[in-house]
Amino acid sequence: MSSTPPPPYGQSQLSAVQVLGGGSAGSSAHVRSLTAGLVARGVRVTVCAPAELEKAYGFAGAGAEVVTVPRRSDPMSVAALRSACAGADIVHAHGLHAAVRTAFALGGQVSRSRPGAGSGGPAGGRVPLVVTWHTRAHAEGARSHVVRLMERRAARAAAVVLGTSSELVDRARSRGARDARLAPVTVPAARPPVEFVESKARAELGAVERPLVMAVGSLVPFRGYDVLLDAARVWRDHATAPLLTIAGEGRERGALQRRIEAEDLPVRLLGRREDIAELLAVADVAVLPSRWEARSVLAQEALRAGVPLVATAVGGIPELVGDAAEFVPYGDGEGLATAVLGLLGDAGRRGELAEAGVRQAATWPTEDETVAQVLSVYDELTGQG
Repeated sequence: MSSTPPPPYGQSQLSAVQVLGGGSAGSSAHVRSLTAGLVARGVRVTVCAPAELEKAYGFAGAGAEVVTVPRRSDPMSVAALRSACAGADIVHAHGLHAAVRTAFALGGQVSRSRPGAGSGGPAGGRVPLVVTWHTRAHAEGARSHVVRLMERRAARAAAVVLGTSSELVDRARSRGARDARLAPVTVPAARPPVEFVESKARAELGAVERPLVMAVGSLVPFRGYDVLLDAARVWRDHATAPLLTIAGEGRERGALQRRIEAEDLPVRLLGRREDIAELLAVADVAVLPSRWEARSVLAQEALRAGVPLVATAVGGIPELVGDAAEFVPYGDGEGLATAVLGLLGDAGRRGELAEAGVRQAATWPTEDETVAQVLSVYDELTGQG
C-alpha cells in the first residue's frame, strides 16, 4: 500500500472506512476515485468490499487497506464489517444494501476517543455514518415494502445522506434523513487507448457499412430494453437499419436473446465488456431507455465523448444532461425509434448535440471537487474542520 502524507500540524490522521455492497459501476468507480483523493490528502482509508470489486477496481492500488466482505448479510459478514470499522473516525456506505448492513454493524459502537475527533458525530458518541445514495432500488409488489423499510433504516441511521441527484435527496428526506444533501458524483473519465482503431472496432461489431447505436447497462427490467427492442423492430426494415449493440449482463439476457432471434432484430448482446470507452467512441448514437436513472454512467461517458444521446426524461437524467440530449417518454418504442432515426439522418443535429454534450460535461464537478466536498462533510462530523 502506498504511504500517505502526514496530516496537518496538531491533528492526528483521519481514519475513514468506505463500504460497498453489490457495487454498481458508478459507485465502485466513485469509491476508487474517492479513495485515491482522500489518501492524497492524508486520510487513512479502509475499503470493505466483495473480492470481485477489489479485483475489478483495485482499491489497494489507490492506497487503501482492503477488507474482503462478501455481499451476503449473514452474521459473519456483519461481524467482519464491524471489526473493520472498529476505531474508525468516519464510516461511509455506498448504496442501500451497504448502508443497511453498515448500520447494523455500527449499532452500539462508540468511536475511539482522541483530541479533535468525534465531537461532531451523532448523539451517544457513535461513529458518524455517511451514506451516499447513488441510485434507488427497483422493486414491485411485496418487495417494494421491504425496500421502503430498508430506505428508512439507512436514512435514519446516517448522520448525513448524500444524494447524487435532487430526486434522491428528496427521497432520503421523505424516509426520515436528518440531513440530506446534494452531492453529484462524476464518474472518472475513460479514454480509448492510443492504439485504438475505429474501423477495426466497427468491423468487430459488424457495423462497417451501417449506423451503430449503443446502449450500456445491466440487463434488468428497469433499464427499458424491452422498449428498445420495440424501437429496433420499427427500424428493422429501414433501408439502412442501424445495428443496436447492448453491453451488459443480467437476468433478462435469455428473454432478450430469444426475442431478438424470434423477430430477427438487428441487435447484438455483447455481454459484460471492459472496453466501453472504445465501443462508445465508434457509436453514431447512444441510447438510454431506462424507467429511472440517477447519474447514468452511459450518459456521462457519451457526453464526454461527444456521442449524441437519446434518453428518457426520467429521474436525474434531465438534471445531468441539460439540453445535450434528445428526450423521449419512457415506454414509447416508436418515439425512441423516430428520435434515433432522426438523428442518424441529420448530421448537423448530431454535431450540435456532440458540442452541447462536451459543454455540459464541463459543468460537472471534477474528481478533485467531489473529494473536497466529501472531505468537508467528514471534517464537519469529526470536528476536524
